[in-house]
Amino acid sequence: MEHILLVEDDRAIVMGLTYSLEQEGYQVTVQEDRPSALKVLEEQTFDLCLLDLTLPGGSGYDVCRRVKELGDTPVIFLTAMDDEVNVVMGLDMGADDYITKPFRVRELLSRIRSVLRRARRGGENLHQLTIGSLTVNTQEARVWKRGEEVFLTALEYRLLLTFLNHPGQVLTRSQLLEGIWDVAGDFVNDNTLTVYIKRLREKLEDNPQAPQIIKTVRGVGYKLERGEKA
Repeated sequence: MEHILLVEDDRAIVMGLTYSLEQEGYQVTVQEDRPSALKVLEEQTFDLCLLDLTLPGGSGYDVCRRVKELGDTPVIFLTAMDDEVNVVMGLDMGADDYITKPFRVRELLSRIRSVLRRARRGGENLHQLTIGSLTVNTQEARVWKRGEEVFLTALEYRLLLTFLNHPGQVLTRSQLLEGIWDVAGDFVNDNTLTVYIKRLREKLEDNPQAPQIIKTVRGVGYKLERGEKA
């Protein structure tokens, strides 16, 4: 049974999320503030940490920093702040993923499964993948093309991460919209998705008109070519 640390001070979220996680077969330990979270990290080991960004007695960033000092336990941030600065800061700190409130439990459970699946693979390059001419480090939220860094917006990176969580799998437009919805809220619609697919291809593909990384599956959706650990 995988053990999840949930650090959240909203009792309603704690009750609902704890119930859902336990129904999925996870063991859940709950802490409601920064000091108690830091204390339990010294006493127990966890397979994954769900951290609220704003906590009594400090910040979720502090807890994430300590988690990463102790090892490489995956971290997912739960945050009501969806601006790029906070998102990128969390990813730069080593967070594996994030989701903004209010979130759908089904989507969060999918994110948890994806992050745990990557963690189970182990290895020194757990967070680094190569896809054609690209190198993606999901721990640092950074992308390189033939050694030159490619700078993505938070939504572009969120879209790429959605693909990375489902390598080789055909994703419908609805699935992709669900994967990036929490970054831009109601501004994300089907037309917006088309624009961001185009922008992502322009930054990542050698020939955006004949994409080899993010491929169109006519009548269904898109898929990312399978990557390998660097």
